Amino acid sequence: MKQSLIHVALVVRDYDEAIDFYCQKLHFQLIEDSYQPEQDKRWVVVAPPGSSGSNLLLARAATPEQAAFIGNQSGGRVFLFLATDDFWRDYKAMLAAGIEFVREPKIAPYGTVAVFADLYGNLWDLFEPASL
Repeated sequence: MKQSLIHVALVVRDYDEAIDFYCQKLHFQLIEDSYQPEQDKRWVVVAPPGSSGSNLLLARAATPEQAAFIGNQSGGRVFLFLATDDFWRDYKAMLAAGIEFVREPKIAPYGTVAVFADLYGNLWDLFEPASL
């Protein structure tokens, strides 16, 4: 048996503002943006540059209950982990793009990491694993 995790749904307020943030500020690639008329919604998928694994499905909140969780999908803990091959390159580019880091870089035996907030306040790790 072979399985894989393909999409992680991220509840957003607005498709276009989320696409702008992820594609312009984090340099993610827009993989798909298609309208689904039978459900009156869009299927919007973005992925980090060079990624061949999981990606984000940007899912606009459809109810007030869903909207209440925008920016707090994990109860305030780090929710998503963005791995990089060059921490300092990406950290500096993200700072220049106005990304807010809520925990400064830390070098640990497992690698270099800092925590940033996305446009809604979800917490992410920017992480470069230590060389083995």
